[in-house]
Amino acid sequence: MKLVLGENGVELVHPAGNWHLKQTIGYSPVEALVASVAACSIYVYKKILENSGIDFELVDATVSYERDADKKAQPVSEITINFEMKVAAADQKKVSRALRLIAPNCPVIQTLDSSVVVEETVSFVD
Repeated sequence: MKLVLGENGVELVHPAGNWHLKQTIGYSPVEALVASVAACSIYVYKKILENSGIDFELVDATVSYERDADKKAQPVSEITINFEMKVAAADQKKVSRALRLIAPNCPVIQTLDSSVVVEETVSFVD
């Protein structure tokens, strides 16, 4: 990966178009980090459910985060990811239990400082 400092701040060079890592015109580096955690979690969760033979549809995923204002750099202290799923009622408990398998199998979460709390939740829709 290559990063350049352009007129509009830091850009991550990509053949399909550079990503701007500046909050006023794109996502801040912190937001990119949080989005990476969420994206990796989605891929891992999807694979876990597929390997379990569960029929599901991921309708949406939302992510929120908190920063530690008491520390100088205000690092991310908590990330919450909610998966909105369509799943047969008979499989909902399995899908909920599978959440615990995300963190140990997600390389992005495993890269975070151990003080960062990552919470995954699931809500079911019709």
